[in-house]
Amino acid sequence: MTISIRPATRDDVPLILRFVRELAAFEREPDVVEATEAMLETALFEDKAAEAVIAERDGEASGFAVFFHNFSTWTGRKGLYLEDLYVTPQARGSGIGSALLRHLAGLAIERDCARFEWAVLDWNRPAIDFYTAMGAEMLSDWRIERVAGKALAQLRGPE
Repeated sequence: MTISIRPATRDDVPLILRFVRELAAFEREPDVVEATEAMLETALFEDKAAEAVIAERDGEASGFAVFFHNFSTWTGRKGLYLEDLYVTPQARGSGIGSALLRHLAGLAIERDCARFEWAVLDWNRPAIDFYTAMGAEMLSDWRIERVAGKALAQLRGPE
């Protein structure tokens, strides 16, 4: 079995959207995905808001990761933030998740990032155990806050 990881191309956009939808279904939110192929193509290849890599097992696309840079004022350096990591059900346990994390850790080091971070759902015990085994530290004293949709418009206030 050969695992390879490569940068995503425009031709991968339908695959990426399929993986995003499969991930959303796994995370019990199948109807929440608003992204379209056009939106992903613009974000990844025109605006460069994020990057994506595709993991292949014996030449078959079996997973992906989407990531972008954030910034830490405390370290004065950028970081790498993993937005999504997904491995198809039939490829789980084959080393693809580990290969993706190692690849991104390598990018973080090459790019002089101070940190490599991501969020995980509190009920996803297999993922939590996997990340812990890979050396990740759960930051129990930090919580993610989010403002979206109508709440975002309300926070902005009147124009």
